[in-house]
Amino acid sequence: MSEAESEKRANILVIDDTPGNLSLLNQLLRTQYRVKLANGGVKGLALALAAPPDLILLDIMMPEMDGYEVFQRLKANPVTRDIPVIFLTAKAGVEDEEHGLALGAVDFIHKPIAPSVVLARVRTHLQIRNWQTFLEDKSVWLQGEVERRVNEVLHLQEAAIRVMVSLAEFRDECTGNHIRRTQDYVRLLAEYISRQERDREFLGAEQIDQIAKAAPLHDIGKIAIPDHILLKPGKHTPEEFEIMKTHSVKGEGMLLRSLRELGDDNAMLHFAGQIARSHHERWDGGGYPDGLAGDSIPLAARLMAVADVYDALRSRRPYKEAFSHPEAVGILREGRGKHFDPLLIDAFLAQESIFSEIAIKLADE
Repeated sequence: MSEAESEKRANILVIDDTPGNLSLLNQLLRTQYRVKLANGGVKGLALALAAPPDLILLDIMMPEMDGYEVFQRLKANPVTRDIPVIFLTAKAGVEDEEHGLALGAVDFIHKPIAPSVVLARVRTHLQIRNWQTFLEDKSVWLQGEVERRVNEVLHLQEAAIRVMVSLAEFRDECTGNHIRRTQDYVRLLAEYISRQERDREFLGAEQIDQIAKAAPLHDIGKIAIPDHILLKPGKHTPEEFEIMKTHSVKGEGMLLRSLRELGDDNAMLHFAGQIARSHHERWDGGGYPDGLAGDSIPLAARLMAVADVYDALRSRRPYKEAFSHPEAVGILREGRGKHFDPLLIDAFLAQESIFSEIAIKLADE
């Protein structure tokens, strides 16, 4: 037999305290398999750990450490727990087989050993083991393929979202830094209130991440607003402001169409639709477009409202100068329970120094 053929042969470990049994099994198996022999449980465990075999033939009745104890130690170790074990036994009682099979042995071979039975049982269980290994490897490969394809889809979605956001930025006075700042503010607020009793159950790590990813789409509806209104440097007339306000409903409509095309289970687009429509609602019911109040306003939109107003106050516009951080804090504090969710203003006040740091770090050029 060539060295290559020898390498392909399965490895079998025989553990038995009787020299005659070891010799017989070695002579029987070595023509087809690579065989290692151990004359006791301690040596057998050491051999199994040093080079895990494909199959173990294990005698039950041994001094110092019987086969059941050896088996339990094999199963307790991650290195050897998946190796199939066939018990060798001179016991004829059904209860012994039941006990061994209950522990997890794959088979029993009764002594005195019948060579044809040993070869048949060994061959069968090695084939089963090979199929199990093949299926496990295939499962790992398939899982990797699924993860790769999912990541591809997610990257495509994120790229499409960046394009949508870029379009909105291109037609508005807002900058890319406005998007980054408000996204950071939303995540900061969400992580803080996720530790509070009211919102702990709803705001898990995945929900926070999806809401933060959705935040840049809050003003996507401005794409549909005419330039002479959207880009007007001065104050809007009442009629113009009514048209301007429609960006919330238009934005939600765009996002809902995307949601239907990508599947209703897309959490990010679901939150984006809520944010686009409702981030101009007020806690006291005085906002638009639906006049929602209190908890009827989606939490994602309430988070966006605080982030968006703080950023608007701190940013320079053609029609106004930027407010200082203390001035912005005062305005948001004044809006607690009126414009804004009181618990979100509490969260903002607890972290207002971090908001200021973000505003400075990501300031518009």
